[in-house]
Amino acid sequence: MDPLAGIQVVEFAGIGPAPFCGMMLADMGAAVTRIARPGSEDPVTVSSVLNRGRRNVMLDLKTAEGRETALEIIAGSGALLEGFRPGVMERLGLGPVDCLTRNPRLVYGRVTGWGQTGPLAQTAGHDLNYIALSGVLHAIGEPGGAPLPPLNLMGDFGGGGMMLAFGVVCALLQAARTGQGQVVDSAMTDGSAALMAMIWGLRAAGSWTNQRGENIFDGSAHFYTTYECADGKYVAVAAIEPRFYRLLRDKLALTDNAFDAQMDRAQWPVLKARMGAVFRTRSRDEWEKHFFGTDACVTPVLNFDEAPLHPHNVARQTFTERDGVVQPAPAPRFST
Repeated sequence: MDPLAGIQVVEFAGIGPAPFCGMMLADMGAAVTRIARPGSEDPVTVSSVLNRGRRNVMLDLKTAEGRETALEIIAGSGALLEGFRPGVMERLGLGPVDCLTRNPRLVYGRVTGWGQTGPLAQTAGHDLNYIALSGVLHAIGEPGGAPLPPLNLMGDFGGGGMMLAFGVVCALLQAARTGQGQVVDSAMTDGSAALMAMIWGLRAAGSWTNQRGENIFDGSAHFYTTYECADGKYVAVAAIEPRFYRLLRDKLALTDNAFDAQMDRAQWPVLKARMGAVFRTRSRDEWEKHFFGTDACVTPVLNFDEAPLHPHNVARQTFTERDGVVQPAPAPRFST
């Protein structure tokens, strides 16, 4: 199923969130033309799985000929993706006014760290800076320790590229109804803040504090964390609901009444230490067999070599191989 079949997208080559958005749209059947400037490619960008499914065109956008060719491609496209600093596309003569004049139905998708406006809009930054400003980074890390970077998932990809893909598809639906395109401004500060909506709700309800390592989803709870096993590998435990927590205790033979106080935060450090001692008595794979098929919410923590080979991922074809490179398969799935 290719739900975006027939949609033409032009993507201006870059790194991080814009290519990820282009990958998502291409995975769903959009015909994505990627415009790159001669000599601008680096080996990491070229070989990245983020650039799969594209038609590549090399253009010197600083020449009148290159600019005109780009505008011709844009004129026949439903959407445009770019991830440069604010003003770069305008200086090239390819800003929203230029492109929407040529193609009024165009959805002009822009992704940056700080957004197109605001005091920091013109300053440099990376994923870590953006999620620091949005409040995300503060919440991640060990109690008493420094904030820990969550790879670049929250800013670049979740808060940036994925939000841009959502915005572009929304705007395409509107353009189909009205015949009018528009600009989509995806800022990683905005997007990463939006991803924290549930945490803000918990905070409003008095269930989340400003301190790292003392909240239910940040690794401090003994029933929602990772544990080292006898072989130095890890399992993930996420038995939140009471019935799942009871199963976890049953499978670990934790009959001590001290474990009845599941939500008593003051007891979490002690209970976590005791539960950790139990998990260190067996290997990760032994624990996986012990818990397999139960609702105790215990799974092995798999590395990059192991994840594509796990039976569940194999059954669902979660990973695929293209040009000899193992990589995540398109998601989500569609019934027809």
